[in-house]
Amino acid sequence: MAVAFLMTRKTSFYYSFLVLPAEQRRAIIAVWDFCRAVDDAVDEEPSVAAGLPTGRAAVVFWREEIARVFAGQPAATDQGRRLQPFVTAFDLPRQAFDDVIDGVAMDLDTSRYQTFDELLQYCRRVASAVGLICIRIWGCRDPGARDYALHLGVALQLTNILRDVKGDLARGRVYLPLDDLAACGCTVDDLAAGLVTPPVRALLEFECGRARGFYQRAIDARPAADRKRLIAAEIMRAVYFETLKRIERSGHDVFTARARVPKPRQALIALRQWIWS
Repeated sequence: MAVAFLMTRKTSFYYSFLVLPAEQRRAIIAVWDFCRAVDDAVDEEPSVAAGLPTGRAAVVFWREEIARVFAGQPAATDQGRRLQPFVTAFDLPRQAFDDVIDGVAMDLDTSRYQTFDELLQYCRRVASAVGLICIRIWGCRDPGARDYALHLGVALQLTNILRDVKGDLARGRVYLPLDDLAACGCTVDDLAAGLVTPPVRALLEFECGRARGFYQRAIDARPAADRKRLIAAEIMRAVYFETLKRIERSGHDVFTARARVPKPRQALIALRQWIWS
């Protein structure tokens, strides 16, 4: 369950990328498509191109593919070929791509997280690592941009996790830390029942507060010198924070309907952030 990598009008990132210069936008899309292909392959989604490996074999295949991309060797996939020109052009960090693959691979062996520290590692791999790639593409210069990307990635992923509790349960996965469930007197069966009982509400309220904390950390780390360069990230932040607020306003009911920010509202948020920048 990585961050929504596909760049279409269906993703909450759509409007954030419209504000980018053409070359940066092409680079971001190449990164998103590569990461989405990895995610789909490990999850064995039907959208994976015919003939490519899935599951555990996909992890090996995509590690080899990113190695080819960075070595300047012929890539085996369309995603690798589209990404390759931008590796040198934007000095993209190899480790961040390895981290994304490591994070996606965690879903093969892990369907529960006991502690938040364990979940934090997952969030940093599947989301913060993508942010570290993005700040290179955006040309961020201040060292504070790295902390901003790390914290914002966690905030976005925690929001994804809260929004998708019901869908993840249907796939046998619980990303909310089991220690937190126990502390709130909540069980996995309580979540599966799909009712916002007092223990369930206490759990979701706590996790929303934790996500808010990471949004605030990102804001605190946001370097003024890179204000204009981070406009796309700030649109992402604002749209996802609106998603979090909608979860809270629903009484933390993540079961009846999946929290969504309508496209007109997303466009308005994007406009406001663009004006702010």
